[in-house]
Amino acid sequence: MVKDGYKFAAPPVLLGVAALAVHWRGAALVLFLLGGFVLFFFRDPERTPPADAGAVVSPADGRIMEVVEESWGENPGRRISIFLSIFDVHVNRAPFGGRISGVEYRRGKFYGAMRRRASAENEQNVIRVATDHGEIVFKQIAGWVARRIVFWKSPGDTVTRGERVGMIRFGSRVDLWLPDPVEILVRPGQHVAAGSSALARWR
Repeated sequence: MVKDGYKFAAPPVLLGVAALAVHWRGAALVLFLLGGFVLFFFRDPERTPPADAGAVVSPADGRIMEVVEESWGENPGRRISIFLSIFDVHVNRAPFGGRISGVEYRRGKFYGAMRRRASAENEQNVIRVATDHGEIVFKQIAGWVARRIVFWKSPGDTVTRGERVGMIRFGSRVDLWLPDPVEILVRPGQHVAAGSSALARWR
């Protein structure tokens, strides 16, 4: 459980207790259910990365929306986009071990996270990680529901593959850009789990 979950769940639970005290049972039930959903949203299960040391793991739980050829600056590569519904775990993890070489917060729009333009135009946190195979980039992208991006690391920090690095509240998108050459292991429509599902493998 992410600690912030208790902070967000406390108000509806306390209001539910107050409603129950004055015999507003219907309101109390709704408030208790809301508090329970908040705790469910902030869950943080343990994950085990795959045994293959060259595997790049998913930075987020969710469904693969697209896998496209895309350059980062002058560097050719591929982008994998993952959509997180409000029912997915929202804790984000490092896709590969390395050093955080840059973190840039970009203000922007709040289009639906499933729309293609959200990748470039929505408010987002862009994280670059220097690895032994080259620099990779992943983005925490806000959607029309998600309005809060949290990142727990700083430039210069070292991360291990699958390590918790942040989260997005409440429903969002995460993009992962990988340089060539990589072997993509997933396809659109597939559901993946942060820290344990292999999205690609270094050739």
